[in-house]
Amino acid sequence: MAPRQHGDLHLMSSLARRGFTMIELLIALVILGIVSAALYKVLVTNQRTYLAQTQRIDLQQNIRAAATILPAELREINAVGTAGANNGDLSGMLGTSLTIRAMRQLAFLCVTPPLGGGVGQIILTVRQQPMFGSRQTYSRGDSVLVFYEGDPGTRNDDSWLRGEVKDVAAGVCPDPNGNHPAWVLTLGAQWIAGSQFNVAGAITNGSPVRGFTNTTYSLWLSPTDNQYYLAQTVASNTQPLVGPLSGANGLTFNYYDANGVVTADSSKVAQIEIRVRGRTQSQISQPGTPGVSYKMDSVVTRVAIRGNTRCNPCL
Repeated sequence: MAPRQHGDLHLMSSLARRGFTMIELLIALVILGIVSAALYKVLVTNQRTYLAQTQRIDLQQNIRAAATILPAELREINAVGTAGANNGDLSGMLGTSLTIRAMRQLAFLCVTPPLGGGVGQIILTVRQQPMFGSRQTYSRGDSVLVFYEGDPGTRNDDSWLRGEVKDVAAGVCPDPNGNHPAWVLTLGAQWIAGSQFNVAGAITNGSPVRGFTNTTYSLWLSPTDNQYYLAQTVASNTQPLVGPLSGANGLTFNYYDANGVVTADSSKVAQIEIRVRGRTQSQISQPGTPGVSYKMDSVVTRVAIRGNTRCNPCL
């Protein structure tokens, strides 16, 4: 065969090979689109499910945090005092807020303070170790309660006396086995001069000294995102702790006496019921419900507060 004829046969063989038609290409593209759309839908559904589950977990952790923080603060307080005089640890009893003396420090005297004079202040020498609570030191302006023993033969005059720390200095505890670090607190106390509590030896070596902060827990509407939170207020500083809550009914307090009857008398409160209603940060899909909506959850707990008188009354 001539060279030209051989080349023509090769060209004709290449032209005779079958390729993809336009219809076949379109069908392949349609199938690819269907598969891609299905995969995309699966990915989107999985992402929404993951986000919804994450928000449900956050919601549960939020309300559990509220059920942990508040009881821990409230268990240590004592409401006993004169009704309406705010000389117990509990005051400002409202349905959506309460104010307490929240304990922050616990330390112990290592020197019997001098009493019986006419001065209007008292010097407390307090061990640096052991010291318990969220604060491990004292500062000017701190409020403290010091245990008043009075007559050691009876508990009828036992009380906790209030004072304000005017000065803090380093000192030592003169222990038999050597000196140990101490805080020397100059305490301004109205009850010192000219009162029945100004008795030598009435406050003894080893007496506990408790530091506290006046703290309010309340339902708080944030001006930033217009959502409700459980907030803590100290002085004029408000800090959101838990939220968002369900709305204006997101936090409620109920107060009960020793017989389980609702009371408005702060001196008779034995239990405090806390009800927290939370919701998710954003709307999520929920099983059996079309569209998206907020997931709600709630927790209710009762706290039995301390029964021993701390202030009899606090002076």
